[in-house]
Amino acid sequence: MSLFKARDWWSTVLGEKEEFDQGCLCLADVDNSGNGQDKIIVGSFMGYLRIFNPHPVKTGDGAQAEDLLLEVQLRDPILQVEVGQFVSGTEMLHLAVLHSRKLCVYSVSGTLGNVEHGNQYQIKLMYEHNLQRTACNMTYGSFGGVKGRDLICIQSMDGMLMVFEQESYAFGRFLPGSLLPGPLAYSSRTDSFITVSSCRQVESYKYQVLAFATDADKRQETEQQKLGSGKRLVVDWTLNIGEQALDICIMSFNQSASSVFVLGERNFFCLKDNGQIQFMKKLDCSPSCFLPYCSVSEGTVNTLIGNHNSLLHVYQDVTLKWASQLPHVPVAVRVGSLRDLKGVIVTLSEDGHLQCSYLGTDPSLFQAPKVESRELNYDALDAELKELQKIIKDVNKSQGVWPMTEREDDLKISAMVSPNFDSVSQAPDVEVGTDHVPSVTVKVTLQNRVALQKAKLSVYVQPPLVLSRDQFTLEFTAPEMTRTVAFSVFLKGSYAPPELEGNAVVSYARPTDRSPEGIPRVTQCKFRLPLKLVCLPGQPSKIASHKLTIDTNKPPVSLLSLFPGFANQSEEEQVNVMGFRFLGGSQVTLLASKTSQRYRIQSEQFEDLWLITNELILRLREYFEKQGSKDFACSFSGSMPLQEYFALIDHHFELRKNGEKLEELLSERAVQFRAIQRRLLTRFKDKTPAPLQHLDTLLDGTHQQVMALADAVEENQASVLQAFSRLRSATHLLLLLVGLWQKLSADQMAILEAAFLPLQHDTQELGWEETVDAAVSYLLKTCLSKSSKEQALSLGSQLTKPRDTGRLKKHITLLCDRLAKGGRLCLSTDAAAPPAMVMPGGCTPIPESDLEERSPEQDSTELFSGHKHPSAEPPVPEVAPLQGVSE
Repeated sequence: MSLFKARDWWSTVLGEKEEFDQGCLCLADVDNSGNGQDKIIVGSFMGYLRIFNPHPVKTGDGAQAEDLLLEVQLRDPILQVEVGQFVSGTEMLHLAVLHSRKLCVYSVSGTLGNVEHGNQYQIKLMYEHNLQRTACNMTYGSFGGVKGRDLICIQSMDGMLMVFEQESYAFGRFLPGSLLPGPLAYSSRTDSFITVSSCRQVESYKYQVLAFATDADKRQETEQQKLGSGKRLVVDWTLNIGEQALDICIMSFNQSASSVFVLGERNFFCLKDNGQIQFMKKLDCSPSCFLPYCSVSEGTVNTLIGNHNSLLHVYQDVTLKWASQLPHVPVAVRVGSLRDLKGVIVTLSEDGHLQCSYLGTDPSLFQAPKVESRELNYDALDAELKELQKIIKDVNKSQGVWPMTEREDDLKISAMVSPNFDSVSQAPDVEVGTDHVPSVTVKVTLQNRVALQKAKLSVYVQPPLVLSRDQFTLEFTAPEMTRTVAFSVFLKGSYAPPELEGNAVVSYARPTDRSPEGIPRVTQCKFRLPLKLVCLPGQPSKIASHKLTIDTNKPPVSLLSLFPGFANQSEEEQVNVMGFRFLGGSQVTLLASKTSQRYRIQSEQFEDLWLITNELILRLREYFEKQGSKDFACSFSGSMPLQEYFALIDHHFELRKNGEKLEELLSERAVQFRAIQRRLLTRFKDKTPAPLQHLDTLLDGTHQQVMALADAVEENQASVLQAFSRLRSATHLLLLLVGLWQKLSADQMAILEAAFLPLQHDTQELGWEETVDAAVSYLLKTCLSKSSKEQALSLGSQLTKPRDTGRLKKHITLLCDRLAKGGRLCLSTDAAAPPAMVMPGGCTPIPESDLEERSPEQDSTELFSGHKHPSAEPPVPEVAPLQGVSE
């Protein structure tokens, strides 16, 4: 609250339950008295026009009867009042009153009274214009540089500027792209109109451009007629201010300079007359009105800004010079000369409080009453202080509102997957290929220790796996309650999911003494779905395009014991060969060597190797843990399948680019469709029937194109989702092979997974390629850098969609090369120094320049065909069959 109040010089309340706005107040010598004293003209939305000439006997008096010069009720609401030279043949001032559908110009005159009642005032209608469109606001000035008269420009609600040369209508122009009208002002120095569009842009239009542009009444003519009837309306300059404007005011200090002041919803802008920002000020309170005026200091400007806190601020440029408290929220503010008192501030509220005030320095101070003095009890103060210190100490120990150990016990969550399929599949008539889709039931059990609020359970699985229900709302009104929910999981798509793990997340609020509404907490648990949910037993195949060989340090295990649910009864004697068939048709074959400690996985699709390979390693580890062996290890010594991986990246990226092209084409067709609709609507509304000129045929054809493009966009989105799922599967497989190849630890694998699998969903705005490229580039410039010069390179601050995948493939190839040379993955500060490059036997260094010069399409696999781990055995040729496997 301000220390100083605006000093009340004169005030009154207008009418009862009337409404006013910023255009309803004007100060001018409207009766042409010639004494330099302004009159206060006020119009209301109820149609009342009032003219005041305050004469207070002493400061702070209310309105007297003789202060009201004129009060007349007009039939229509008054939107704005202005005073200017609006009548031809005379330079006297006249009053212009804007109604919603009419513009009226009056002359105000006073007759000298012969009795004590004083002078008598009356208004006389000089002329009026009936408007064809609903008016919003108006401005006036010497448009086009005319001398000795003012022209009026009215802005309609649909964005049309109507110019009136006093008693005659000149022309009307539609502002391009107008949606909602904004504040309007006229700059006499540049002879242009300035407004703020619904796009939150300040726009300036030259009067000459408006005058010579195509007439608004003829804008529906044909293109051939348009070329000969006028010019196109072009904006002079625009400036995006990022918010809607409340008012615009233009100040001319001299003939060589003028400033445009714009009051926004949160900021106050001062612009040069060419649209450049001179200065701006961020306002602390929501403004309601403003008025710039000349300052006593040369080169500066003062501005009065009223806000919704009933404060009136005075700024000199951007510096706050004064703040005063008003008894109301002003919607209009003016400064004028009343009764030889210059600089009187006149404010008007929306409910009719009219006040004339000045800025005085008499503070309004509140004297607090004296408090009864009492003696202090120091013993009680010490006891209270010790108690408060004990509470603070206990809170600091618990590092929060309660100890960490209690948080984990607030809610226990566990998930159990049914070992058998549902007797009746919960998949709603979903068929993948020719197979019937099974479903499995998952039960989630929750047990609370204390009463909880707003408990919500959300379940997530990887597409194309779907849930029969994924959201649950649970009530834990009392301690030690148990809740169990069940749902089914099934496959909905002709491809394999990248992961078989699901996640159940519970969010809840735990109420405390300090926070009865509860403190939000989250807990979760994971569950693993069975392989048979997406895979069936199949026939082994000896022919495959993609093969992987996994080495182990333990004797081979019978595949029948590892995969008991996929045993084929007719081929029980072949314990070293097993076939898998995914729902959707793709085949995977698993072979185990009888003599060596190797397993081979092969398939026609590279990404389909992931689930079987991962399941094999998990089941081998579980098998040997049950046997009591803790030193089981796997390794991979073959060549890195980068070429196959890059082919999936290219396919996914091409689908993304295709989707972007389809969306752009759909946007163009939608714009064309709306334009044809507007043309047809204009033809149908025309009172004189006109031929459609095949617009209906064009509309039907465009509609068919829009529908076809929309279907193509949906189909491409489904293809992108499938390609992204396949890419995630291939990425999991590649990271697994890199980890086995270089024997990476769990922490290093976590860094690789964070870099290559950052997104759960792929979008056009943020795609997998640019995100992974940024993460891999960061690793290459930090922990995998070869020199301090690479660490000094700065990364881009913005992720943008690349033109192609060449850069990403180069970075992935370089990352594998750095790992092969002994680089280690670490994000701690001690990894800033470049790692020592260990060159294992058989590894040939790859020059940086040669790597950068390689084409993206070059086979990257040959770069790693000779890479071997120091302790690994020579790689097995891909074409050589395993021992014990008959051809």
